[in-house]
Amino acid sequence: MAHGQLTTRLNSREAGWHSERSAPSLPEVHGSITVPHKAGFWRTLLAFVGPGMMVAVGYMDPGNWATDLAGGAQFGYLLLSVTLISDLMAILLQHLSLKLGIVTGRDLAQACRDHYSRPVALALWLLAEIAIAATDLAEVIGSAVALHLLFGIPLWAGVLITALDVFVVLFLQHKGFRYVEVLVGALIFVISACFAYELLLAQPAFSAILGGLLPTPEIVYNPSALYIAIGILGATVMPHNLYLHSSIVQTRAIERTDAGKRTAIKFATIDSTGSLMIAFVVNAAILILSAAAFHGTAHQDVADINDAYQLLTPILGASFASIAFGIALLASGQNSTLTGTLAGQIVMEGFLNIRLRPWVRRLVTRLIAVVPAVFVAVVYGERGEGQLLVLSQVILSLQLSFAVVPLVQFTSDPAKMGPFVNPRWLRLLAWTVTALIIGMNSYLLLRTFTG
Repeated sequence: MAHGQLTTRLNSREAGWHSERSAPSLPEVHGSITVPHKAGFWRTLLAFVGPGMMVAVGYMDPGNWATDLAGGAQFGYLLLSVTLISDLMAILLQHLSLKLGIVTGRDLAQACRDHYSRPVALALWLLAEIAIAATDLAEVIGSAVALHLLFGIPLWAGVLITALDVFVVLFLQHKGFRYVEVLVGALIFVISACFAYELLLAQPAFSAILGGLLPTPEIVYNPSALYIAIGILGATVMPHNLYLHSSIVQTRAIERTDAGKRTAIKFATIDSTGSLMIAFVVNAAILILSAAAFHGTAHQDVADINDAYQLLTPILGASFASIAFGIALLASGQNSTLTGTLAGQIVMEGFLNIRLRPWVRRLVTRLIAVVPAVFVAVVYGERGEGQLLVLSQVILSLQLSFAVVPLVQFTSDPAKMGPFVNPRWLRLLAWTVTALIIGMNSYLLLRTFTG
C-alpha cells in the first residue's frame, strides 16, 4: 500500500470521529518506516521496535531519581515492590495508548479535540502544555546538574547547552525517524551499563532484592514509607508519554485492515512491554544502589542527586563510581529531552490543528523550560534548581489524570474502537488503575502543599 494511501485514506470506523479531518500525527514521519508483509516473527518485531524505547526514557528520567534515591537510602529494599507495581501500571496505560493510535489513526491529543467541545479541548490542551513544560524543565535541570557534576560547568550554562538538543532532533528526524530511535536506544544502553557497573561495586544482597519485590504491610503502616511509595508511583506514569506513544506508533506503515491493526498492536505491545521492563530495571537499580550504599549508614537521609554523586566514590571505594553515576544522569536527561520535544509538537498540533515548522515548535518548547531554569540557576543556584525539580513533579501530578481519563474512555468506546474496544476485564482494570493514580496523586499533592 502506498504511503499516500496510508496517511490520507481512512476506513469507515476511523471516519466515525465527528470533527473535521486534519493531517496525520507527526506528518513528516507518519508511515515512514516499512513493515515487511508476511515476514517471520523476528523480522516483523524488528520493524516495530523503537517507539517503546522512546516512551521508556520518560520512566527513567531525572524526575524519578530523587524518589528512588530517597526510598533506597531510608528503607533499603522495601520499596522495590512499588517500582514493580508502578511499572506494571505503566505497561497497561502505554498499551492503551498505542492501541488508540493504531486503531483510530489519531493520537491522544487529536482524539481529545475530536471528542470534546472546543472549550474542554482547549482546557485540556493548556493542561497538557503545562505538563510538557514541567517535564522538559525536569529533564533540562537533570542534564544541567550532570554537566555541573562531571565538568564543573555552571548550572545556567548547562541549561543552555542542554537546549541545543533541538538541532540534534531536527537533524536526525530529517535523516529518518529510525535515527532518532537508534540514538535513544544507545543512550538507554549507556544508562544501563553505568548502573550495572555501580551494582557490581555495591554488591547488594540478592536475597534482600528478591524479598523487596514482594509487597509488605509495612509500606502502608509506615507513614514515611507510604509517602515515598506514593511519590514513586505518582511520578512514574508521565502524561506526555501517553500523547507521545499514540503518535509515534503511527510511524509504521501498516495495513489499515483489522488484521493489519491486530498484528501492529501485538508487536507494538511487545516492544512497549520489553522497553518498560528495561525502565523498571534502571529504576530498581537506582533504588538498589542507594539501599546498598547508604541504608544503615550515617548517610541514609540522602535524597539529593548531588549528595549521592559526592558520596558514591568514597563509600564504594572506586574513583569511577561517581563519574558513572553522572554519565547515567546526563544520558537520562538528554534522552528525555529528545522525546519531550516531540511530545510538545504532538500536543500543539493535535489539540489546535496548527502546523508550525518543527524547529519553531521545538524552540518554543525549549524556551518555556530554559528561561525559568536559567533564572533560578543564576539567582538561587543548586538549591533553587532542586526546588524547581520538585515543583515540576507536582505539576505533573496535577495534570496526569486529565490524560489518563480520556485515554481509558476512548479505548473503552465501541464506536471509536470497533472490535478492538477494551474487553470488560480490561476496562475494569484500567479504571481501577486510573482511580489509584488519581487518589495517590491527590494524596501526594495534599502532603506537598500542607508540608
